[in-house]
Amino acid sequence: MKSWKALQAHAAESMPHLRHLMEDEKRVNSLQASFEGIYMDYSRQNITAKTMELLMDLAQEARVLDRFKEMAQGKKINSTEGRAVMHMALRADKGDPFAVDGKDVVGPVHEVLGKIKAFSDKVRSGTHKGATGKPLTNVVAVGIGGSYLGAEFVAEALSTGPAADGAKGRTLRFLANVDPVAVERALRGLDPETTLVVVISKTFTTAETMLNARTLRKWIVDKLGEKAVPLHMIACSATPEKVKAFGIDVNNMFTFWNWVGGRYSVSSAVGVMPLSLHYGFEAIQQFLKGARSVDRHLLTAPPRKNLPLLMGLLGVWNSTFKGHATRAIACYAQSMLKFAPHIQQVDMESNGKSVAIDGTKLPFETGEINFGEPGTNGQHSFYQLFHQGRVVPMDFIGFVKSAFPIDNTKTGEVVNNHDELMSNFFAQPDALAYGKGPEELKKEGTPEPLISHKTFSGNRPSTVIMVDECNPYTIGQLLALYEHRTGVQGFIWGINSFDQFGVELGKVLGKKVRKQLSESRKSGAAISGFNSSTTRLLKMFLKP
Repeated sequence: MKSWKALQAHAAESMPHLRHLMEDEKRVNSLQASFEGIYMDYSRQNITAKTMELLMDLAQEARVLDRFKEMAQGKKINSTEGRAVMHMALRADKGDPFAVDGKDVVGPVHEVLGKIKAFSDKVRSGTHKGATGKPLTNVVAVGIGGSYLGAEFVAEALSTGPAADGAKGRTLRFLANVDPVAVERALRGLDPETTLVVVISKTFTTAETMLNARTLRKWIVDKLGEKAVPLHMIACSATPEKVKAFGIDVNNMFTFWNWVGGRYSVSSAVGVMPLSLHYGFEAIQQFLKGARSVDRHLLTAPPRKNLPLLMGLLGVWNSTFKGHATRAIACYAQSMLKFAPHIQQVDMESNGKSVAIDGTKLPFETGEINFGEPGTNGQHSFYQLFHQGRVVPMDFIGFVKSAFPIDNTKTGEVVNNHDELMSNFFAQPDALAYGKGPEELKKEGTPEPLISHKTFSGNRPSTVIMVDECNPYTIGQLLALYEHRTGVQGFIWGINSFDQFGVELGKVLGKKVRKQLSESRKSGAAISGFNSSTTRLLKMFLKP
């Protein structure tokens, strides 16, 4: 692409330091965008007007927005698996034109949503009781990867604030890891009599999920008997025959479709079912509406005002053209502590590829290593590296209003707790951008031997995203922003962001190890078929 070569040349050019770029008020004012209470300031990126012009050319040449329209039209853009990619349909309004193979999918989506509402209302009201007649106030959601991370993020995000009122007297826990310690933690303090288990697996064959599901089934049966299983276990799946064979009432199976990728499935029954049981369907409906608002914005906003497009273009600029292989998400809100882990999967499982969509080897690397921690925790963990070590582009996310305001200024505190948090939120992007040079340190009287140690080079890029408040609607918006950012980058790189063959090899080898462990423990079978290192490790593991 012509714009690609132009960007490569531009990236090699000398660019003023951010402390100088930030003096240009016209530039600063031009590098911001907003949508429905979400404000994004990207003036602290290492970019100029020319950079943005070239990035916009790149988006046009790569047909990024057209590709999203093809996605919304139900075209099978996941070509390696022959599937449509329709997570936008999961939050569509009734009557919205989403179809796959010429068949409407919005109607079936709303049928499932209606079924979720009806069932969750029955559980929450006590109409659907457990085997001993007690209400089911505890929910354990069993799933892994995309069947877990998104729902846990939303559950944590809503745990403080208006939506939390709907969860009073209720418990929601997640069981993902196959480690038996995870089982103990998920069940700690719970009673089978008052617990409902949601098994989340599209195929009902995921090894970790099904082992955990059988473990919890036994936990229920040991106390309440086989008759309790249909009352205490439900499923989110697409395989009714396997659900029935497990002992779950197929009427309590909430389906989703093969055009829903796992990491994009929190808007399906995967997330909506456990979250509705905990917070109530109405709150989660607002979450879906928030995501839908950003879907519409993506498909209709002009490029210069299109938030997901801008975020994706900046990601490509930083990673591909500036060589930054890592990026961080710093949410200055404790309720967002599970956002970065979810986006890790959304982004790294989607864009961690090395071949183009046609199977040819790419001449550049794709994807970034994503990580993060809530502020101000991260400041006391890894910001040292950000300020004086490697350059790591950052997204700072903050909320104008606190979900749990505390104000002790009348008893001597200088600022309220939220203002203290946000003081750091506003300071860190500038510290990264401006840095602190030797001359300034000398003026402050810093001893000569310490000047180099206390110098901050600055010129480190970041984007600031500020949202009015943390509620179900805005959480849906933030989720969709980052989902679509990933898509933007994948379309530009020319890869398939919607398959994940990279997760399969380890699973295949794991089956071989599992077979060996079973045979060795049951019959003393000798270890064979492994390299010498793995053989030695297995012998150590199996040693009596």
